[in-house]
Amino acid sequence: MTRPTALRRYPVLLALCLAALFMVVPFLIVAVNAVKSPAEYSRNGPLSLPHGLYLDGLKDFWQRVDYSQKLVNSVLISGSVALLATALSVLNAYAIGIGRIRFRTWVLAFFVLANLLPQEALVYPLYYLSKQAGLYDTRLSVVIVFTVIQSAFGTYLLSAVLGQFPREIVEAARIDGANKWQILVRIVVPVSRPTLGVLLVFFFIWTWNEFLLPLVMLISNDNQTVSVALGVLQGQRLMDATMTNAAALLGVLPAIVFFLVFQRTLTRGIAVGAVK
Repeated sequence: MTRPTALRRYPVLLALCLAALFMVVPFLIVAVNAVKSPAEYSRNGPLSLPHGLYLDGLKDFWQRVDYSQKLVNSVLISGSVALLATALSVLNAYAIGIGRIRFRTWVLAFFVLANLLPQEALVYPLYYLSKQAGLYDTRLSVVIVFTVIQSAFGTYLLSAVLGQFPREIVEAARIDGANKWQILVRIVVPVSRPTLGVLLVFFFIWTWNEFLLPLVMLISNDNQTVSVALGVLQGQRLMDATMTNAAALLGVLPAIVFFLVFQRTLTRGIAVGAVK
């Protein structure tokens, strides 16, 4: 790499560092204020460093909302939606992208329209259907709803990917005697694994951050997710500044940990998509 080329990349690197700083600083401020006493917060403000670790805010929030149960609910719902939505997206996209079903363009337009629908328009129909099906106030109802919602985006994305899948490989597998399921499981899924990993990570994080539909569908305290517990407790005005920051930290920390664990999968999937 020549020196002029390297110099031209410095502004881009600087801009990326600044962008990363703007994203990390708010999280650090929340983390610092989560271990700061209310008196110290009132006296020195939110930007000061704590003189010691004040963990009562974290403990009080944990006990007040039964955070362990909320964490289990969120992980169970988000993990189930991620797995089921990815599987459903693969099946749909396989039929559309490789199977070349009739009216393919109209089917894809339907999935695009499903992505554009606001969740506010789905609240009453989903509430009524869940009541009629006897699934209201169950985690299964939320899993079913978000599996369908997330798979609409996954189907649209994977259909574009599988639409470019080499037809020669599929035809060669058929000549060798492979049926449609064998082609899907042994050829299409392994080749598309990086893209599926990206969808898995996105679906988990998106479902973890959902608030409106879980708030409507899960009214029992034992079934609520972390995001719903945060919103309900803040609406009751029962938290001081320290507990508010502790709640925000505990609410976002599991999603960040999940993202860091699967960071390689996400990076590899994006890199493969860029190369394609």
